[in-house]
Amino acid sequence: MTETRDRIVDAAVDLFRVHGYTGTAMKQVVAAADAPFGSVYHHFRGGKQELAAAAIERAGVVYRDLVLGILDAEDDVVTGTRAVFDAAAAVLDATDYADVCPVATVALEVASTSEPLRAACDTVFADWIDTLAGRLEHGGGPPAAARSAAIAFISLLEGGFLLCRTARTPEAMRANGDVAVAVVAGAVDR
Repeated sequence: MTETRDRIVDAAVDLFRVHGYTGTAMKQVVAAADAPFGSVYHHFRGGKQELAAAAIERAGVVYRDLVLGILDAEDDVVTGTRAVFDAAAAVLDATDYADVCPVATVALEVASTSEPLRAACDTVFADWIDTLAGRLEHGGGPPAAARSAAIAFISLLEGGFLLCRTARTPEAMRANGDVAVAVVAGAVDR
């Protein structure tokens, strides 16, 4: 990747996180990336949809690694689960509910209208579930229970972002964290 392409993708991730796919104009992306307007179409011949797919992929890796970093910093997956949800609540509160997951933001907007972007979001969510299920298996959960708990964990986290953003309070993320801790503890038999 080129430096300009990377800046464009990173700018799109940031803008989609706050404004969503439809609320983000290509001119905003170019300005935020400090790139010439023509460069976005040079790197993304498929236009905004191709750029969005690249941004979703990038955000998927960044957010997966962020969650895993928090989870792995704790002594066990149950304590790590609590830490992930507490950190998400703190970030939401600190950013006035603007810093949410760009993958979920885009998925909610386009899953019924853009097959390429639906598929890109699905790929990210599947990766998160598979990766988290592996961590839960490593933490003592049998495969089926670990996978089910991973799906619940991601659903609770993403749903928490949605509810917190609309209510403008971290209450839902904290409540979802309580449920996630119980689900993970049950999956690893603690």
